[in-house]
Amino acid sequence: MATAVITGSSRGIGASIALRLAKDGFDIALNDISEAMFEDNDIIDKIKAEGVMCDKFIADVSNYAQCEQMVKDIKAKFGTIDVLVNNAGITRDGLLARMSEENFDTVIAVNQKSVFNMTKFAGSVMMKQKSGRIINLSSVAGLWGNPGQFNYSASKAAIIGMTKTVAKELGSRGITCNAVAPGFIKTPMTDKLTDAQRENILRMIAMRRYGTVDEISGVVSFLASKDASYVTGQVIEISGGLSM
Repeated sequence: MATAVITGSSRGIGASIALRLAKDGFDIALNDISEAMFEDNDIIDKIKAEGVMCDKFIADVSNYAQCEQMVKDIKAKFGTIDVLVNNAGITRDGLLARMSEENFDTVIAVNQKSVFNMTKFAGSVMMKQKSGRIINLSSVAGLWGNPGQFNYSASKAAIIGMTKTVAKELGSRGITCNAVAPGFIKTPMTDKLTDAQRENILRMIAMRRYGTVDEISGVVSFLASKDASYVTGQVIEISGGLSM
């Protein structure tokens, strides 16, 4: 059976993607930075209920050596790595004039360097297999910029360049690489917005609603499927028409 690796997948968008790929028949390798992320969390049970294998792998994806070891462990456990979803990401928001070097470096390390680390090592496995799908989580912030997110926008824009480069470098090996760029997605964070803040955001969205994590997972599912075998180097915006 084919195996999908999803970074930052203990909860949120990553967990939703993992569950959707399990429903598609993939064995699932979950990842997050600590065991604590999986406490009081039933994502592993939900995935196993789909009749597939699932295990968690604890690693800091901004750490080169930890990624190298994790990929070795996943390959030993499952035999193949057929899909890599680079989902792990953080925010440390603030205006550029007030942003600390630490907050800039941390976001770049987790959001951007992790894509280099995981793509390098999982991509090596895929090259030997002569097949694979790499799907990166970018953002509309990487496409259009966003005030107060200099570091986050930079990291997500970089992911787009990395996606297109990997698509060109690995395409001859039967490997595709694409990115998705979510807009405003309904999360506990958006639930805390005031009515005025919510109205201002919705006014910018053509469809006048937030997206859902399932709508992101559905596009990732397509990119991991046979139907997307000739799609590579693309960035699919999932924003309800935010940029229109």
